[in-house]
Amino acid sequence: MSVPSFDDVPKDINQIIGAHIKLYLTDPEKAHIWDARPVGLEGPVTTLLLTTIGRKSGEPRHVPLLYVPYNGSYLVMGSKGGNSDHPIWFLNLQENPECEIRVSTLRTKARARVLEGEERAAAWALITAKHHVYAKYQARAPREIPVVALEPV
Repeated sequence: MSVPSFDDVPKDINQIIGAHIKLYLTDPEKAHIWDARPVGLEGPVTTLLLTTIGRKSGEPRHVPLLYVPYNGSYLVMGSKGGNSDHPIWFLNLQENPECEIRVSTLRTKARARVLEGEERAAAWALITAKHHVYAKYQARAPREIPVVALEPV
């Protein structure tokens, strides 16, 4: 499977995300494995496309996210690069946990569940062992980065 080239990716973060969304909607198998170097992550990573309902607009909102498989679900992290506020997709899921995910060619409804306590700690250890950058994000974030299980329904 080919990975989109780093050289072909726009340099602006909004363009990068927009291009990844477009690729996921048109060629989900190709979009699944993504070169995340333009956004500061290590090389090719597995991504999914999350579709939430905008809490203000009521409209569908797409966002590509790195994920980690977890007990039949998909873990996504609300890191926003270690910024002080939560990402919009996380706020949308807090308002309405019903969502849709696309993982390569799989397209399914899902329900979001924020992990807490020991379950979050175990998941966080799994995440940071695989993707070290999340430990750096947490170190600079003035909040606990949420870990969300997207559970297919």
